[in-house]
Amino acid sequence: MTRQRIIQPVVDLLRRPNGPRDRQLLYGDTVKVAEATEGWSRVISDKDDYSGWLLSDQLGPEVPETHSIAAPATHAYEQADMKSRDLTSLSFGSKVQALSEHGRFLETELGFIPAIHTAPISGRQADPVSVAELFLGTPYLWGGNSRFGLDCSGLVQVGLLACGCACPGDSSDQERELGLVVPEGSPAKRGDLLFWKGHVAWVAGDNVLLHANAHHMAVAFEPMDQAIARILAQGDGPVTAHKRL
Repeated sequence: MTRQRIIQPVVDLLRRPNGPRDRQLLYGDTVKVAEATEGWSRVISDKDDYSGWLLSDQLGPEVPETHSIAAPATHAYEQADMKSRDLTSLSFGSKVQALSEHGRFLETELGFIPAIHTAPISGRQADPVSVAELFLGTPYLWGGNSRFGLDCSGLVQVGLLACGCACPGDSSDQERELGLVVPEGSPAKRGDLLFWKGHVAWVAGDNVLLHANAHHMAVAFEPMDQAIARILAQGDGPVTAHKRL
């Protein structure tokens, strides 16, 4: 298998060529190309081993990436000037190669990116919930993994990957693989995860959840007891697991 990287800001990872979106990959994400046919490539994502199809022209050769986007989103500009024309937008977690420094900007192959919106590629965040809170108000998007749209498992994954913690892409796999079961009746703590069938939420504080959900159609805070009752009432069942990382 060959290795390549994503060269578009956000790319849908599809179940089959022209099929439904399962997840997304971001600019600079690296993949292994398992097969290619008629303009499509089946790839395996390096960050979580997720497999799917994308258009072959969304891939390019690997480069030594130096920085990741540390703001919720940023722009690449035509010049090292915030008033110059913006060329593209990038989400948190995208990875770029800095070619040179120009005052408050980094020159990249995409254009000039505000240095304050970046962090060294080797850097790690300390608190996954704080990372998830950067996405507050982001619209809900099934299979989404970017500031432009997220689903519940995408919100969990972005926080953990930013902290250097391995995390699968689907909530069912997250429930199986992440953390330890908290004994029934124990209080929830910030950083815990609550799971339902097909859903997951961060515990953000005392009786507060943070989750990307279709009720709010956004990443939102919600009282924990209210969310548990609402999800049960709408027919999606009780909490299936309370996990601590």
